[in-house]
Amino acid sequence: MDAKQFLGQLIDVPGVSGYEDKVSKLIMDAFEPYCDEVYRDTFYNVYGKKLGNKSGHGPKVMLAAHLDEIGLMVKDIDDKGFISFTNIGGVDQRILLSQEVYVHGKEKLFGVIGAKPPHLQERKEAQKAVPMKELAIDVGLPAAKVKELVSIGDLITFKSPLVELEGTNVCGKSIDDRAGVVVMYETMKELEKLVFSGEVYFVATAQEEVGTRGAIISTYKINPDIGIAIDVTHGDTPDAPKSDTHAMDKGPAIGVGPNMHPKLTKKLMDVAKENRIDYQVEVAPGLTGTDARSMQVSREGVPTVLIELPLRYMHTTVETLNMENVKKAAKLIALFIASMEEGWEECLTY
Repeated sequence: MDAKQFLGQLIDVPGVSGYEDKVSKLIMDAFEPYCDEVYRDTFYNVYGKKLGNKSGHGPKVMLAAHLDEIGLMVKDIDDKGFISFTNIGGVDQRILLSQEVYVHGKEKLFGVIGAKPPHLQERKEAQKAVPMKELAIDVGLPAAKVKELVSIGDLITFKSPLVELEGTNVCGKSIDDRAGVVVMYETMKELEKLVFSGEVYFVATAQEEVGTRGAIISTYKINPDIGIAIDVTHGDTPDAPKSDTHAMDKGPAIGVGPNMHPKLTKKLMDVAKENRIDYQVEVAPGLTGTDARSMQVSREGVPTVLIELPLRYMHTTVETLNMENVKKAAKLIALFIASMEEGWEECLTY
């Protein structure tokens, strides 16, 4: 299975933060052929352990990319069968109007998010985004049937499959950070071609969108020598400052700042230069908002680096990614792991 096929499968499977059971099972099956051991914990974190094929004392390296997605939850059902809802994770209410969704009740129900049409709005209403509390999901069924199939607290996900754009770009929902999981999947394949020592743990982390909780749990469990967080950053768009975004066609971004270990980050950049892998630099003077922030401060501290994929329209149903950056990130990470030869401990000092 190639990277694009895997990404398409991943974003089709629901996995809202805290409810990642189904998508974690899919990831376990995908990791199985390339790992020596695959398992899952009670929080739906997925672990793939790959042992080095070279003798010697190599590092214990942990890769982390989150498998959860933002979504919605049923809050109420009115007497006409309209479903009101709230958000799980950072959902931008401006994108909700007219979205197609799935309500995951006793049956999976297709629905649409509607609101008062512009013809019936007051002028002041027409000039503002419709608040989430005024929106409702219509599944087309009588109220009694809706209440039979749907319960308060049921999950709601967006209907937005992977679509190929021109060139090597794709778009869809939940590419943040299912694309990072695909990077780990491709890194496993790259490591099959290389000689390396030590142990590598590929962890698809749960509940990142509500506080990097899976990374806290899994990093504490593994206690790695080196942490590698994989996530997304903002791709360039006409309405966003150039200083806050990254080109879609110039490789993954490497984070620099206090959340990342400076010497280890330089080593990562050196590997990219030596192997002519394009990369960009993400300046992060504070917390990165990624799994890196929790990996770094686990136990007595884990030297951590951050690799990010430029992504347009983050936290929408049309997140847009260049698949070439997935391949470049995977190759860079694999070569970085293989470069940790005898004396690798020196990279962890200041």
